Amino acid sequence: MEVVNSPNNETLTLIEDQWMNDHFASLRYAGMIQNALLPDNELLKDVVQDYFIMFLPRDIVSGDFYYAFHNRRYVCIAAGDCTGHGVPGALMSIMGINFLNEVFQTKAELKANRVLNLMREKVMKALHQTGNQEETKDSIDIGLCILERETGILQFSGANRPLIMMRDGVMTEYKPNKMTIGVAAFTEQPFTQVSIDLLPGDTFYLFSDGFYDQFGEITDKKFKYKQFRHIIQSVTGLSMASQKECLEYSFTEWKGSAPQVDDVLVFGFQF
Repeated sequence: MEVVNSPNNETLTLIEDQWMNDHFASLRYAGMIQNALLPDNELLKDVVQDYFIMFLPRDIVSGDFYYAFHNRRYVCIAAGDCTGHGVPGALMSIMGINFLNEVFQTKAELKANRVLNLMREKVMKALHQTGNQEETKDSIDIGLCILERETGILQFSGANRPLIMMRDGVMTEYKPNKMTIGVAAFTEQPFTQVSIDLLPGDTFYLFSDGFYDQFGEITDKKFKYKQFRHIIQSVTGLSMASQKECLEYSFTEWKGSAPQVDDVLVFGFQF
């Protein structure tokens, strides 16, 4: 009778360590692929006058994403927040980026709400969503801005994600539709949009909910949206780079040694 020796604790530890190393190596490689799909600095400098991006994935890869596109007629900026984080969220974000590319590569006249309507159709079709309770409820929340160069008018449409504008120290919040990209609910309606006449110095912010949903080490409470708005208002007038530093400092101080609960994205920009 053959005797099979069980692995000892040291062997098991080596196997576990190797698995963890391979796991994180795969995540890091996936993160490189995801980052390659995000707009780089050269593209963003062609799209906006100035900007900052605070992008803090919770698990190397992220369910949050930012997007930029431009042609002779339009400039488009978006920030998305997909269901989940880590690998599942990253897969959804890649899907969202690809669908935006498909929509913007068409020759049709671009309207922000029309883009979200088309994007919702594509997500629902890709995930085979019909509204049944048993189906997955994976979806994308997104804020989308489209600037028409000739008129200087900015269109905004949002799926559960608002837009904040700072003008001469005054904050204006443009509310989104309380609908997501995906999941065919019985209350599903076409997305709406608002139009904004741009003025010099206008600064805009798109963001996910990760910043203000973060729990603090000392309080064990969420940062909350009201406090997030207050920070945005307090940094107005600073350079975009300084605004990013202030936001990162506030987030880090609040979080302390508490675990990060979600991906974080804040995209500030000026046309």
